[in-house]
Amino acid sequence: MSTIRLIVGAALAAGVVTAAPVGGGGPGTSAAHVSPPARGALFDHPQENPYFPLRPGTVSRYRVRDDGERLHERVTVTDRTRTVLGVRTTVVRDVLRRDDGTLAERTHDWYAADDDGNVWYFGEDTATYDDRGHLESREGSWEAGVHGAVAGTIMPADPQPTDAYRQEYLREHAEDQAWIVQRHATGRVPYGRLHDVVRTFEWTRLEPRVLAAKFYAPGLGIVREQDVAGGTETVVLVSVRHR
Repeated sequence: MSTIRLIVGAALAAGVVTAAPVGGGGPGTSAAHVSPPARGALFDHPQENPYFPLRPGTVSRYRVRDDGERLHERVTVTDRTRTVLGVRTTVVRDVLRRDDGTLAERTHDWYAADDDGNVWYFGEDTATYDDRGHLESREGSWEAGVHGAVAGTIMPADPQPTDAYRQEYLREHAEDQAWIVQRHATGRVPYGRLHDVVRTFEWTRLEPRVLAAKFYAPGLGIVREQDVAGGTETVVLVSVRHR
C-alpha cells in the first residue's frame, strides 16, 4: 500500500478528514459551506470540462461488482435541464440494474459547468428498489438551497494534486468529499487504454471507514471507481456512445 493511501486511511479511521475548497490544502483542512454564486462562480458562458463532459446524448455503460453481486450501470446525459438557485443545470440519468435486469437504483443528477470550466453538483433525486421492483428508499436525495443543502464541486477546471473540495453538502444526508492525488495517470478498463487520467480519493463522513479511488479520463469522465478501504465495490467503463 502506498504512503499516501496509508495516510488517508488512517485519517479516515480517526474521523478527521474533511475537505477544503478548490485550491486549498489536502485532508485535515476544513471546507467553507459556500454556494457557487456566493463564491463568484458565473454560469452565463459555461466552458466544457474535459474530465467531466456534459454533452447531451452521451450514454456511458459500466460494469459493477459489489459484495459478489454483478450489476450494470447506464449513465445518460439528457437534453433536459433543471434550474436550481437560478442556475440552469444539465440532468444526468443514472440507472443501475442487477444482472437479471431488475432495477436496483435510478437517479437524476443536476450538474452545471461555470464560465471557468469548473463543474458543480446541485443535487440529485435518487431512489433504490428491491428485487421485486418495490421502492425501498429515497435516502440521499437533496437539492442545493433546500433545507440548508449547498452545491459542491464535482471536478475543478484545472485539477491538480492536493486540490480538495466538497462535492455536495446536506448535513447527515449528502457529504461526499474529494481529494485529487494524481494528474497524469494511465490505465486500462474494458473501454480501452487511457492516458492523462486524473485520480482522486473520495469519501463521506457518513461512512467514515470507506475510501474510494476514482479515475477521470479526458473526454469521458469517470472511467473507474474502486473501494480501497471499507468496501468491495468496483465500477469500470465498458462503452461510450454519442448521439
